[in-house]
Amino acid sequence: MQRRNFLKTAVLGSTALAVGLPLYKAEAASKLKITKIRYYAAPGYNKPLFNQARGIVEIETDGGIIGIGEGGSKDMIEQCAQMLIGEDPFRIEHLWQYIYRGMFYPPGREKLHGLGALEMALWDIKGKALNVPVYELLGGATRDFVECYATGFRASKATTEEGRAQDCIAAGLRAYRIGPTGGNGTEPFDFYDNVKKTIDICKRIDAAVGGGGKWAIDLHTRFDMTDGLKICTALENLEPYFVEDIVRSENPGVYKTVRAMTKVPIAVGEQFGDRWDTNELIENRQIDYTRFTLPNTGGISEFKKIASMCETHYVGMIPHFTGPLATATLVHVLGSSSPARCLMELGGGEPERPPYFNEDFVNFKNGKLYLNDSPGLGVKFDPKKATFVMEVKEKTKFPHPILKAPDGSIHNW
Repeated sequence: MQRRNFLKTAVLGSTALAVGLPLYKAEAASKLKITKIRYYAAPGYNKPLFNQARGIVEIETDGGIIGIGEGGSKDMIEQCAQMLIGEDPFRIEHLWQYIYRGMFYPPGREKLHGLGALEMALWDIKGKALNVPVYELLGGATRDFVECYATGFRASKATTEEGRAQDCIAAGLRAYRIGPTGGNGTEPFDFYDNVKKTIDICKRIDAAVGGGGKWAIDLHTRFDMTDGLKICTALENLEPYFVEDIVRSENPGVYKTVRAMTKVPIAVGEQFGDRWDTNELIENRQIDYTRFTLPNTGGISEFKKIASMCETHYVGMIPHFTGPLATATLVHVLGSSSPARCLMELGGGEPERPPYFNEDFVNFKNGKLYLNDSPGLGVKFDPKKATFVMEVKEKTKFPHPILKAPDGSIHNW
């Protein structure tokens, strides 16, 4: 016990010196506590979606180390944060179980988004405290870089979709993703017309990039089963990298039928959350790629569990883009995981670099994302450049019922 405390104190002490934090004794080093949790709105981001929020979360400890997370709405963060005050930030899995199961009702996807933001910050604290990047805590690097695909390509000066696709591939990205035609204006959506137009644009993009899986399409759950499968059938010989969200997402079991009726690589999951949302899709091999992302899964630990499940069943991972810090965090997670294949989506073909984060919080070059060797997630947050919303300093006055087994593990109440 003395040796363990000495090692932990030494590590934490060297970190404190490196970042200008005060040294503290072994007793304090082994008993870090969460003291405050702050929530900031991301300036300029006004999309009112609880499951695509980009709020910034700060979790502060009594040792002076602050972790940064991203996601969640004010109400979701506030309720979850009140359960974390006074807790040990190193017990990440325990705290995840406490919040996930301690409210009796399983969290919906909007609350998972908030939980994911807080859990992200806990990993950042642990990495900073131990002076290692998060990917090292997750098992170390498994790949030299993470390949990327682009939805749109802002750097292109081309005036056609085909030209933008060509510029995207030339810049080093693995694939160019398009959407179906129609559906974005005030005109009624003509299914027959847009099935034909969608198939046509796919043929033109495939020809422009030279085939080879250098493009993909997201059908956005826009078509019904008949039309979605009609498009898939027409695309089979073109061999896209993937076809995403062929039908609506409310009934994942429908992909048992879809899988039997098409040979295109199927991608599903951006609208889902934790592993119980779609474990059967993976286990029954009804999809080829998951689109799960952060913080939507509920955090890094949950994403790693899904990654292991994907590897077991030879399913690739191509997570949906949510926010800039989530993108940086996904590099740590995918960079330390071993799914059959993995790609990361970049809106516009490049990472966002908001002014409230350090410029080098994400490492992107030649169309690829590289691991960040800085402690924690590698992010420095300037709260003066964001909009303060609230601070939580006290534990909830309405404790949620909790049941623990004799060994201290959490069970449902």
